[in-house]
Amino acid sequence: MTVEAVSDMVREALFLVIRISLPVLLVSLVVGLLISIFQTVTSIQEQTLTFVPKIICVFTALVIFGPWMMNSMVDHMTNLWNSFSVYIHR
Repeated sequence: MTVEAVSDMVREALFLVIRISLPVLLVSLVVGLLISIFQTVTSIQEQTLTFVPKIICVFTALVIFGPWMMNSMVDHMTNLWNSFSVYIHR
C-alpha cells in the first residue's frame, strides 16, 4: 500500500466525518445563537437556558438526518471493503 493510497483513504474519511457532522453542528450553532440573542434582548442571564432547547433540536436533527448519515457511512465502508484487494496488492 502506497503513501498516496493511505492519504487518499484518510482524506476521504475526514471529509466524510465533516460532511456527516455538519448538519447537527449547524443546528446546534443556530439554536445557541438564537437563544443567546433572546437572552441578550430579555436580560435573562440563566446559563442553563441553552441546554434543553439545544438537546431537543440536536436530537431532532439526528432523527431527521440519521438515515442519511448512516447511509453515507455504510457506503464509505462498503467502498473500503470492496477495494480491499486493491490495497493489498499494491
